[in-house]
Amino acid sequence: MTKDRAPSPLLTVPMEGVDESTWLDVIQKMDEVYTRLIDDEVELERKNSELEQSQQFIFSVLSAMSDVLIVCDERGLIEQTNAALCELVGRGEDVLRGSSLADLLADAASVQAARAAMDRSEAPRGGQAIELNLLDRQGQPVPVDANCTPRIGANGKRLGTVWVGRPMAELKRAYHEMRTAHEALKRTQQQLLHSEKMASLGQLVAGVAHELNNPISFVLGNVHALRKYCDRLQTYMAAVHAHASESELANLRQKLRIEHLLADLPSLIEGTLEGAQRTADIVHGLKRFSAMDPEERQPVNLVEVIERAIHWVQKGRSSPVPVRWVPLQACTVLGSAGQLQQVMMNLLQNAFDALSAVPDPVVWVAMDCNGDPDQPTVRVTVRDNGPGIPPEHLLRIFDPFFTTKPVGKGTGLGLSISYGIVEQHGGRLSARNAEGGGAEFVLELPRA
Repeated sequence: MTKDRAPSPLLTVPMEGVDESTWLDVIQKMDEVYTRLIDDEVELERKNSELEQSQQFIFSVLSAMSDVLIVCDERGLIEQTNAALCELVGRGEDVLRGSSLADLLADAASVQAARAAMDRSEAPRGGQAIELNLLDRQGQPVPVDANCTPRIGANGKRLGTVWVGRPMAELKRAYHEMRTAHEALKRTQQQLLHSEKMASLGQLVAGVAHELNNPISFVLGNVHALRKYCDRLQTYMAAVHAHASESELANLRQKLRIEHLLADLPSLIEGTLEGAQRTADIVHGLKRFSAMDPEERQPVNLVEVIERAIHWVQKGRSSPVPVRWVPLQACTVLGSAGQLQQVMMNLLQNAFDALSAVPDPVVWVAMDCNGDPDQPTVRVTVRDNGPGIPPEHLLRIFDPFFTTKPVGKGTGLGLSISYGIVEQHGGRLSARNAEGGGAEFVLELPRA
């Protein structure tokens, strides 16, 4: 059992001139000071706990960063790094701290660029983008897209530099893969476009054969006639070279009808040339339609494109559909003649297919080449008197592989490809049901 401590002489022996109330005030003040000290100690412990949590939060953020982080002083010595940099260079933070930033750079150009950024007196607060080459753990250069930001102290003076960089090897690889995929997609799109074009051409084979048969038959008949005339001329010339008498030559000339032959030769030759030219024009049109289209855009007379499309689609049908079309003067747009002809042929072919069960089918093609003077636009409409487009199909009509035709009658790519072609030409393709019945497609293109 402990003994009671003896009271302090100061408390038991009153000092002269100091009463008891004064002592009570002193004791109360001491208690207040002691209580404040305890509160301050509790607050300090709380602040220390918050500071530790903040440090842990900052450390977790730095560790989670995929970008590399380097904090340097004004001399370029490393003060702080993160786990991403340590992983990249293969060195720990303790080894890196205090070393020079130049030791991490792979070439003199990177050292010079980094030094110039750190020595810049008026560095932007938003940072300066610099491409540097860091040495990885194998000693190989790694391109890094770095941002150099000045570190400012409480007094407003520059204390150093903060470097945040992202290794671009993965970005370059991803960009290369994306570019390769994009090129493959463009090639596939071109092949798909060409395949659909050849499918449209396949539907026109019968009409094309009939179209070619007329001039070829005409040329063939003229050539046979020219051959007979050639034989007669050879017989007559042989008699001339044999020095036949004038009476014999006159009889022979009458027998071989040389005068008629000579009078008929110009028309035969002209007709043959016309048939050959017609055949050449047909072949040239087929080649232009079936060929892969170049990327560059050229002035195209849209009136000629529409007339060719009407002609070819009509020739490809066993029973032609009347087309109401009044051609205008030349109306020029900038684009690819083959691709625009493919669009028109697809719109006409769809209109003809929609009229297969209509008693009196008609297709109207109209063109407005005036447009707004500020925004000159060519407007072409293709309308039929068929059953129209069901409302539930209007929103999907340009979707790839969407078709209402029976299996084997269509791929569902024609309108989708046409829509893409028109978009590439800076235009717009839309579909709606006409007020008087039937479907109506509207093609709008910027005028050249």
